Amino acid sequence: MKWKRVLAGLLILIASSLPLFGGCASSPTKGGKGETIAVWDLDDLSLSKGAMLHLGEILSGKIMEVLKDRGDYVVVERQRLLLALEELRLGTTKLVDETTRLTLGKMVGAKWMVFGGYQIIGDQMRLDLRLVEVETGKVKKAIQRMTSANNVEGWIEAAKKAGGEL
Repeated sequence: MKWKRVLAGLLILIASSLPLFGGCASSPTKGGKGETIAVWDLDDLSLSKGAMLHLGEILSGKIMEVLKDRGDYVVVERQRLLLALEELRLGTTKLVDETTRLTLGKMVGAKWMVFGGYQIIGDQMRLDLRLVEVETGKVKKAIQRMTSANNVEGWIEAAKKAGGEL
């Protein structure tokens, strides 16, 4: 069992070092282009929860797709975040503390992290995203979108548009 933890730690160390070595031969980038970003699953902030269990994961997945397609960022895969969770012995429990999430970002070599949530209020769904610098914890950009609560396709489109503004 101990060798598995050591191996997982080595894999995380190697994986988090790759962005550092990948930029050695290239010229400096401006405005986030080529910088590493991790997207955390969006939190359900609705008063009545449970309508769609994995919606936060689905919406964050759409945001990741937009960021990858745009090519401005190197997107950290969800599996690397899960390995970092295991390394910190946190399992897959929901993390409330944003500082702990930023520590995970550092472990996987991310310069930026995307946090946020969605909430159903009456007949509207509100989506909020924050682009946070991992090193300082400062919010670079905050984005809000509203759409009909009865239109799941609209939720996904709102996530795509918001991701496009990061």
